[in-house]
Amino acid sequence: MSLPHKRQLIVLTLSRLSEPLVQTSLQAYMFYQLKSFDESLSDSMVASQAGMMAAAFTGAQFTTAMMWGRISDSDRGGRKMVILIGLSGTAISVLGFGFSKSFLQAMFFRTIGGALNGNVGVMRTMISEIVREKRYQSRAFLLLPMTFNVGVIIGPILGGLLADPAGSYPKLVGSIAWLQKYPYAAPNIVSAFLLLCAVLGIFFGLEETLESIRHEEDLGKKITRKVSQLFRGGRSSSEFSHEYSAVPGTPTDVELSPPKSRQKATPRWKQKLPFRRIFTYNVICTLVAHSLMATHLGTFNNLWYVFLSTPVAPPSTPRKLPFIFTGGLGMPPRDVGFAMAVLGVIGILMQLLIYPVINARLGTVKSWRIFLAAFPLAYILVPFLSIVPSRSPAPAEKDGILVWISLCVVLFIQVTGRTFALPATTILVNNASPHPSVLGTMHGIAQSMSSAARTFGPALGGKLYGVGLKGGVVGAVFWGLSGVAVVNCIASHYVKEGDGHEIILEGDEEVEEGRAV
Repeated sequence: MSLPHKRQLIVLTLSRLSEPLVQTSLQAYMFYQLKSFDESLSDSMVASQAGMMAAAFTGAQFTTAMMWGRISDSDRGGRKMVILIGLSGTAISVLGFGFSKSFLQAMFFRTIGGALNGNVGVMRTMISEIVREKRYQSRAFLLLPMTFNVGVIIGPILGGLLADPAGSYPKLVGSIAWLQKYPYAAPNIVSAFLLLCAVLGIFFGLEETLESIRHEEDLGKKITRKVSQLFRGGRSSSEFSHEYSAVPGTPTDVELSPPKSRQKATPRWKQKLPFRRIFTYNVICTLVAHSLMATHLGTFNNLWYVFLSTPVAPPSTPRKLPFIFTGGLGMPPRDVGFAMAVLGVIGILMQLLIYPVINARLGTVKSWRIFLAAFPLAYILVPFLSIVPSRSPAPAEKDGILVWISLCVVLFIQVTGRTFALPATTILVNNASPHPSVLGTMHGIAQSMSSAARTFGPALGGKLYGVGLKGGVVGAVFWGLSGVAVVNCIASHYVKEGDGHEIILEGDEEVEEGRAV
């Protein structure tokens, strides 16, 4: 509540909520939708396809994220326009995905969604421009991970409940032909509607933050202002606008200055840092650590859904602990959704109650380095969930109190690391920017590298998971992921927190002096 510019932050975070909600909704039933395209495929092949599907989205993001970052820094584009394109593209993508009847069709629409979406980097840039005071940054940058956790709670439950409604609720909708033909269209239609609401919220409610064009009134804000005047009794626009009006008794021939909000703003920084000078030593170290974390987080997020959905190994399957065992938890979409909602609840409680206290006491870099150590431990433990004793005998799905307690313990460790690592990494990337004039580009580069990592990781991870599942060592890919997380811990010690203005260009001192005055 103490954060400045709350209205703008609310619009931005609610719009951000729509995307993780959509993505996690889709992942709750991904394994089953891919299986429906070809029932003859083995579980290991479906797992590989799930990795390829995740890689299609992030691979497309990798190729375009830097472009969207540069467009967001341009007077002809701006932050708001890029976000509108991203949300609209994602809406088209999920509709196409929901009505897909083959793997290639689904892959095409996921690729389209990734190519048009550069929103994460741009939204992070906007938050840093809306909340400029450094003392508010840790809380402001916590908003996006927090909305992600809210999406993780709602999305999987939504996807799990709405997936294949004709099969899940035969008495209610079992006779509806189009739901039988497109069993996974319903959750995607709901997702597209939520994205449309986000588009309207951004169009009518969000103000541009790019310094050179932020004082220009776009069409959405102009319509909002006109409608607001209409509902306020049709009074003249001067009563509610920022324009100057004459004080009673002022001579009418006095020339009134035009409002700053209608003037073309001059760029705050006289020069823009050339692209080749962005990559300082600290920028490179920060981006490498950021990419390593994106690799193991993205791979885990993809494998986790597949692991939950993978059928339980039959009792006759050879097992030689502690390494040779196979199978997943065999959970249906509804239970997968609930398991993911548990992850979101844990995350949001920690972000609200624990993160602010520990971050204030330890600082951004120190808390980041400490809690990165949670990931290797979590990844080592994950595959052992498949051998936790279940109430129902194999090959029925895993259930019972012991299974859910074990699942929550593993998730608690992983979410603890994520709760502290994600906002800290965002702050470090933001403050590593060598000059304020390339802040949007910097976040675009970070998102591009993150997308590359989330392309390579899930694609390779899905393939290795399939091989391990078939070869009787389902934990191999998770233990390999633990090794990547250890390298991430080592890389974090080469990162330092910058001030966002490492390189001083000619004229910068004058701007800083003017701001001080």
